Amino acid sequence: MFDKLLIANRGEIALRVLRACRELGVRTVVVHSSADADSLPVRLADETVRIGPASSRQSYLNAAAIVEAARQTGAQAVHPGYGFLSEDADFAEICAENGLTFVGPPPQVMAALADKSTARALMSRAGLPLPPGSVRTLPTAAEALAVAAEVGYPVIVKAAAGGGGRGMTVVRSAAELPRAYARTRAAAQVAFGDDRVYVERYLADARHVEVQVLCDNYGNGIHLGTRDCSVQRRHQKLIEEAPAPALRPATLDTLAETALRGALSVGFTGVGTVEFLVDEAERCHFLEINCRIQVEHPVTELVTGIDLVHEQLHVAAGTPLRLRQEDVRLRGVAVECRVNVEDPDRDFAPAPGRLDRFRPPGGPFTRVDTHGHVGYLVSPHYDSLLAKVAVWAPDRDGALDRLDRALGEFEVAGPGVRTTIPFARRVLRDAAFRAGRHTTALVDRLLNPPAAGAPPAVDAPPVADVVPAAEPAPVPDIRADADPAGRTPVTAVPAAGPNAWRNP
Repeated sequence: MFDKLLIANRGEIALRVLRACRELGVRTVVVHSSADADSLPVRLADETVRIGPASSRQSYLNAAAIVEAARQTGAQAVHPGYGFLSEDADFAEICAENGLTFVGPPPQVMAALADKSTARALMSRAGLPLPPGSVRTLPTAAEALAVAAEVGYPVIVKAAAGGGGRGMTVVRSAAELPRAYARTRAAAQVAFGDDRVYVERYLADARHVEVQVLCDNYGNGIHLGTRDCSVQRRHQKLIEEAPAPALRPATLDTLAETALRGALSVGFTGVGTVEFLVDEAERCHFLEINCRIQVEHPVTELVTGIDLVHEQLHVAAGTPLRLRQEDVRLRGVAVECRVNVEDPDRDFAPAPGRLDRFRPPGGPFTRVDTHGHVGYLVSPHYDSLLAKVAVWAPDRDGALDRLDRALGEFEVAGPGVRTTIPFARRVLRDAAFRAGRHTTALVDRLLNPPAAGAPPAVDAPPVADVVPAAEPAPVPDIRADADPAGRTPVTAVPAAGPNAWRNP
């Protein structure tokens, strides 16, 4: 294990990693902007380094300053958390060049998976089902129109370099597509420095389900069950739960097994998440692989009893996987709500300010991950996430009731401060959500209820079972057994049985 680790992040995830390091006897260095000088992670760190002003681009995205801070303090490793530089392959490579262990997959794996077009081609080769659409990027609007005509509307135009819910435009007719195509390319160039896009069928009423995977540097891997993340607004998740509810056992097995196969096929290491859309017929469609710890990781920890950050650090330090598939046992149900400093009554506009009152909930099986405290100034410069409230119960109804109770106890107040708690409690009481029948359309339905007497929405035409034929994209060989360093071929850790991991 490392002696000293630098945490290249802020807020609740910086605090989460710091606590894991302290439990493992690892000293911590926390880098921070001037706006976070008095934050809780900075107060609790063994060492701190101010790396820039409030602007993220001059601080938390300043790779040179972060690496120099690690070198000056003698840190051996860098944990990027989520967001910021967590999936930046160039940053991971810079760390390696400076003798620092980057807590995450190898740079070449991150680079391949960050490019969604390449990732689709890699996963298709590994046998994962894709949404109908183009495997390669589409350099002209005419090609985009041809693909859309083949798969049927609505479609979604996606930036190959996109992420975090950005770089996507839903298109519902051929007349809209040329303009949407041009607009998405222009936006992608500004946001990511890469204007390549592709088109796939938009599954308007599907479930967003993901699988947590854990892989080591020696070709071993396991999955830790599913999470449902369908409650989201503008592709940003609001409520997550584990395991994914109301899916057939065979579907859960398919998701878990294909997710692990896809991750191992590209030499993935560390903790990551393979994301899928699941349609009404429970057909699974690969979306992407996230190469980092996720915001919603607490729900997986609550149902498995496995500390994911501990395991992530052990893998990064070179320890072979300490768990086998038969060690993964799901018990009960966990649900997490993100508490964002936003005003739902003003189209979720940011509502930062000083916290004059801040009392998180407590009680049995209730976990709160937060960096907030009385007197804390919520900065307008960063993401609006203030806290995550996660609860566990033996069954889903009990977990939903417990989360509603916990959110009702949460006191957050200050001049101009508003949170998403009232809206989250509205979701928890929605009949479709309570029954586990919700999809990614739930939030839009709650925010934009149909007018009285309006005709019911017309269902989208059925989705094809397979991806239509398309010109194959070049697929780089980034497998572990092709690595010049000579790592061993990837293999899954044998499972105790096909259903050993599932919640009984």
